[in-house]
Amino acid sequence: MYKIRFSAPPDLVEDPRPTPGPGQVLIRTELAGIHLGLVRMVRAGTAEEPGGEVVGTVVAVGPEVPESWLGARVGGVVMSGAYAEYVLGVPALLTEIPAGVAAADALAVVRGGLVALGALRAGRFAAGESILVTGAASGSGHLAMQIARALGASRVLAAAGSADKAAFLRDCGADAVVTYTENWGEPVDVVLDGVGGDLLARGVATLNPHGRLVAYSAGGGAVEANSLLPELKTVTGFSVGLLARSEPEVIAEYRTELWKLLGDGGIRPRVTVFPAVEVGPALGLVAERRNLGRVALRTSEFQ
Repeated sequence: MYKIRFSAPPDLVEDPRPTPGPGQVLIRTELAGIHLGLVRMVRAGTAEEPGGEVVGTVVAVGPEVPESWLGARVGGVVMSGAYAEYVLGVPALLTEIPAGVAAADALAVVRGGLVALGALRAGRFAAGESILVTGAASGSGHLAMQIARALGASRVLAAAGSADKAAFLRDCGADAVVTYTENWGEPVDVVLDGVGGDLLARGVATLNPHGRLVAYSAGGGAVEANSLLPELKTVTGFSVGLLARSEPEVIAEYRTELWKLLGDGGIRPRVTVFPAVEVGPALGLVAERRNLGRVALRTSEFQ
C-alpha cells in the first residue's frame, strides 16, 4: 500500500498492508483530515506515524471484533497511520456513516462536529443566547456557528485572523465578523475559544455577567481569577478524547444529533480536498491559517 512519510518534504512510500490484531479493524480509507496538530508535529519532526480523522470502509476485522463490522462505511479517529491507503482502527473510536452521506461531509462531522457540539454542551449553551466563536473559520469553528444557529442562538459573532474570511463566515451563519485586533463589540453569553493565547483573556472580558467561556484549543493562555469573580463568569476546558473514554454513551448521543443536523440541513460542512500527492500544499494551507473549514487528503487516490 501507499502511505505518506512526513519527512522534509513529505513524500509517498510503499509499505506492507497492516493486519488487524485483537480488537482492531482494517479500514480502506477514502479521506484523511489535515489538522493543526499534524502541522505542529511536522514542524517539530515528530510526525512519524501520525493519527487523525479518517473515513473509509472496514475490509478486515481482528479477533474479538464482530464480523458485522465487515463492509461498514465508517468515520472516526485513528491513533496512528492515518495518512495511508489502509489504516488500523478500534470500533470504540469509529461510527458508522449513514447511507447517502458524502465522504467529505462525514469527515467534517466525525471529529470537528463532535468538538463543536461538545464545546457548546460544555458551555451549557441555550436557545436565545448570544455566542462568539474564535477560530471561526476552522474545521470545528465553522460547524460550531452553524450548530449554535440551529440550537436557537440569538446572535452569532465570528472572530477570525483576517477580514478576508468574512464572506465565508457569514455564509456559515455569523451575524457579524471581527478580527482578533478589532473591538469585539457587545458582550455575549458564551464564548467558544479555539485559539487560546491572548484571546483567552479577551474572551473572558467579552462575556456578559454569568457568561461561560469554553476553551478547546491547544494554544494555551492564562485567565486572571479576579476577572471571573465580580460577574460570576466561568471558564471550562473541553476535550473529546476524555469524554470518549469516560462517557462513550454521551459521544453516541452527540453523533446521533450531528447526523440528524446534517441530514436536516442544519449544518453544511465546508471541506477542501487535496489529492494525496498534494500533501505539501494541504499542510501549508492549514499552517498559514488560510483554510476555510476542514482540509482533507483523498487517500483513496495516491497516484
